[in-house]
Amino acid sequence: MKELLRTNDPTVIALATALLDAEDIACFRFDVNMSVLDGSLGILPQRIMVADSDLFMARAVMRDAEIDVST
Repeated sequence: MKELLRTNDPTVIALATALLDAEDIACFRFDVNMSVLDGSLGILPQRIMVADSDLFMARAVMRDAEIDVST
């Protein structure tokens, strides 16, 4: 698994997940429940992870949508 992006913006997470689903790229959201630890303030970012073999295509999808990805 490789990190595709890291953000605490819920709209970016929803958009990125929808775009990846549309391209049949499996993605996994990490750190979703970390907001419980920070008091639901949204300070701690969530990560979207993809399989190593899907990373190149997933980055291309994010680039087309003008979403900054992890390098």
